[in-house]
Amino acid sequence: MRDRNPLYATIMTKHFLLLATALACAAAAFAPAASAQKFQPASNYICPNNSATGLDCYLDAVRHLYTMCRHIKSIEVIEFGYEKSQEGVNGAKSDYCIDKQKANIQPPYKAALSEAAVSKDAVQGLNTLQQLWLEAMVGLRWKAGESDEDYKNRVSRPYVAFVEWSDSIQKSMANAPKAPKAPAAAAKAKAP
Repeated sequence: MRDRNPLYATIMTKHFLLLATALACAAAAFAPAASAQKFQPASNYICPNNSATGLDCYLDAVRHLYTMCRHIKSIEVIEFGYEKSQEGVNGAKSDYCIDKQKANIQPPYKAALSEAAVSKDAVQGLNTLQQLWLEAMVGLRWKAGESDEDYKNRVSRPYVAFVEWSDSIQKSMANAPKAPKAPAAAAKAKAP
């Protein structure tokens, strides 16, 4: 009898919609806002090899995210050939990868800059490395007339710069002056 009663169906539909709305509001209230979330260095996707700190994550992410987009570009080249790898929508996958990784690297980059604030040289090194990384990402596109060997050599070269700048940044951080201990902490350390 309830199945045939239109009034019952209307009431149940309204109750269902009310319940669904209440659940959605409750979920939104308990979910943290994306902008309020802090950077978590232990990201397997962004920095799978070294994520102990923001700086470690960033230095790992530079190589890892470049490699990811380099592989995507290789797939496009295999699929369409060098000459046609950027025609029409053929380069859409690598273009999307580059845009996505530019967004993904921002949180570890900001965290690394924050950690490196104790060393002017480390901050300058991070800025230089970030610029080199951005240029390398754009440089994944094949250049007209470039041979297979020339292309592969060119897109492999950024790794050398990434390692050199990473080493330089780490050395700058190791040589940075250590923050002095707070007076209360120093007094506790001296107490027997």
